[in-house]
Amino acid sequence: MSAVPIFLLLGVVVGLGIGYWIRLLVAQKQTNSAEKKAQDLIHEAKNKQRELLLEAKDKSLKIIDEAKKEDNQLRREHDEKIRRLEKRESAFDQKLMELEDKKSRLQDKEAEVDKLKEKIQGIKEQGMDKLQKISEMTQEEAANALIKNVESGIKEDLLSRVRKLERESQEEYEKKAQHLIVAAMERCAHNLAVETTTTSVTLPSDEMKGRVIGKEGRNIKAIEHLTGTEIIVDDTPDTIFISGYNPIRRHVARIALEKLILDGRIHPGRIEDAIEAAKKELARDIRKSGEDAAYELGVVGLDPKLIQILGRLKYRTSYGHNVLAHSIEVAILAGSIAAELGANVSLCRKGGLLHDIGKALDHEIQGGHPEIGYDIMKKYGLPEEVAYMSIGHHEDNPKTLEAVIVKVADSISGARPGARKDTYEQYVQRMDELEKVAGSFDGIEKVYAIYAGREVRIFVQPERLDDWAARKLAKDIATKIEQELKYPGEIKVTVFREQRMIEYAR
Repeated sequence: MSAVPIFLLLGVVVGLGIGYWIRLLVAQKQTNSAEKKAQDLIHEAKNKQRELLLEAKDKSLKIIDEAKKEDNQLRREHDEKIRRLEKRESAFDQKLMELEDKKSRLQDKEAEVDKLKEKIQGIKEQGMDKLQKISEMTQEEAANALIKNVESGIKEDLLSRVRKLERESQEEYEKKAQHLIVAAMERCAHNLAVETTTTSVTLPSDEMKGRVIGKEGRNIKAIEHLTGTEIIVDDTPDTIFISGYNPIRRHVARIALEKLILDGRIHPGRIEDAIEAAKKELARDIRKSGEDAAYELGVVGLDPKLIQILGRLKYRTSYGHNVLAHSIEVAILAGSIAAELGANVSLCRKGGLLHDIGKALDHEIQGGHPEIGYDIMKKYGLPEEVAYMSIGHHEDNPKTLEAVIVKVADSISGARPGARKDTYEQYVQRMDELEKVAGSFDGIEKVYAIYAGREVRIFVQPERLDDWAARKLAKDIATKIEQELKYPGEIKVTVFREQRMIEYAR
């Protein structure tokens, strides 16, 4: 082995040793550095721990101090409230004692008052006994005498005041009512046509009468049988008359006769055809009359069958007054009055037009026309407030303002001069009933119905009734007339009390 490799090997070994030693030093140095850092961290953590503990102690001390302060404050407030309550309790006890004392004093005073009342009552009774002995009258007799004296003293004054107030209020209301009614009447001016139970037919010549009568009267019998009327042939030139209470039947007969006369062929077979044609023509005229009435008043929404029934009123009269013309007039008047009063104008117009619709069928259906009209309007879908007009215009106190307006308009239409007429028997009966009702009271001497029943004058016995009783009698008579009699317009009740003192100088 040579020397160079040995040295080389030796150098390697030495280098390895030096390197290991250096590595060991470096590792030791790094270890020392890490331990130092760890110690530093531990030391720093301990310092922070101490600081945190100190801060926590400071905060806990502050919290404890604040809690003590709050506790002391609450204690002081509690003590203050207790003192207040004790003070109030003592004041309440004091007031309670004062109230007890006042109560005892009031009880004593009440007892004294009761004693005084008993004493006063005794004095009053003694005084009443003395007064009764002096006046020789009982207490009731004395009270009645006092009342009579007071009544006689103030009766005249009271009567004059009542008259004045009634006169002023009546004049004011009459002026307003007259203005309202006149304004409504001025806007409605319908012609008044009075019909009877006969209808005339003009003939081209008197020779036509024989043809109408026919052989052995067969033609006239056929007409009467088919129309339910009576044909009157008399000495009136160029005229024959159709008599019957049903106006529709009369007009059917009139139209048929006019057709037969115009055609010239008059025999039973032709008569039957003419009457059927007349019925159809009259039905068309009835429908057109109902439509024209509704159109004239602006009433819409009526059932066609109801329009047909309305048109029948053209051939219906009441007291000689055409009912369709009357219904149109009532509708116009009711609408005018409703506009002045701020009521429902359309409702009043519709109710006024249909208020007598029951008269179109009252010959065919049993019952009065108000109830029949109500049922008809309800049947054809009209509302209750419209259907009620049929009944309301015959009631003393209608339930709605519109019904009152229709009732007033109906009275105005019926009270127009010449609008209606009475037969002689009805006129005498109405005057007799009026005098009987007015004369049914005590103290009446004579009763006279004048001005066709528009006024009734009553003469009373002056020794039985004074002025106050006479005034009350006039009101009672007017009320009884309203309740028991039916009449258009109004009736004036006048009571006369006259006392004459007659002496003779001899």
